[in-house]
This record gives sequence, structure tokens and C-alpha cells, in this order.
Amino acid sequence: MASFSDARENPAEQLWDEIDHIHAGMLGLMGTDMHMQPMAPNADRKRNMIWFYTKTDSHLVQSLKPGSRAHFCVVGKNHDYHACLSGTLTEIKDPAKIDEYWNSVVAAWYEGGKSDPTLTMIALSLDDGEIWASTGSTLKFGWEIAKANLDPEKTPDVGVHRQLRFA
Repeated sequence: MASFSDARENPAEQLWDEIDHIHAGMLGLMGTDMHMQPMAPNADRKRNMIWFYTKTDSHLVQSLKPGSRAHFCVVGKNHDYHACLSGTLTEIKDPAKIDEYWNSVVAAWYEGGKSDPTLTMIALSLDDGEIWASTGSTLKFGWEIAKANLDPEKTPDVGVHRQLRFA
């Protein structure tokens, strides 16, 4: 269950922890008619970046321009945490990052392994985002809805919403 206290007191740390525990989120370029697509994130907490493996001939990489902006949406593995992040998306073929995040799942997508000519990485340099931590308890949810329906001045307390700035 997403911690409300973590969301209130240390939302950035909670975000990175949630990203570390998901298999994929939805990544999309702003200002284009392209749909968002599932991508496996690799968190770089120190640099406020998220790295993704992809192929040089992908529609996403082919659509990148200098200064391209993107959104990355996260749904926590327990479905009680959501985030929408934005920043600049850049292709960066960094051998050190390729090595750092390489694993057997990634290897399955690249016939030539780490030296595959189509292998590249894209990096989302985060500027800002918003997070929502919500209760996973149907009992708490029901109780909060009942209280709010009995008191017109009360709204349900079922989550925490925070805005984040990384830049």
C-alpha cells in the first residue's frame, strides 16, 4: 500500500522507489500525434533521469528533435500509486549506461547483444511531475465515502497529491 506519510514527507524518494518496482510505464512525446507506449524504466536518481533501451529505427527515436519534451506515466504495482512526469527526452548511446542496466530481458530484444547496431538508449531528464498516493483498502475507501455523504462539508480522505520539481 502506498504510504501517505512518504507521499507527504518525501514524495521524490517514494517516486523513485515506485519506479524501481514497476516493469513498465507509458512514455510519449508531447506535441505529436503519437500514442504513448510502454517502456521499461531504469531510474537514475542522482541525475533525476530515467533511461530506456530502444532501437534506433523506432518511431519514437526517429521522431526526436533537439529539445523534445515527453511525459512518462507510472502506475504502481499495487495500483495505489500514480505519477505523471515530464522532461526533455534525448537519445544518448552511453556504453556505461547500457552496461549498468543490461539484463537478460533486455538482451532478448537485441540479436547482437550490447553491440547490436540498432541498440540505443533514450534518457528522460525530469523537470517536474505530480504524484498521487491512494488507499488500497476498500474498507478505508468505503468509510471515507460514507463520512463524506453524511457531512456535506467533508470530502473523502483517500489519498495524497503532490507536485514535484526536479530542475
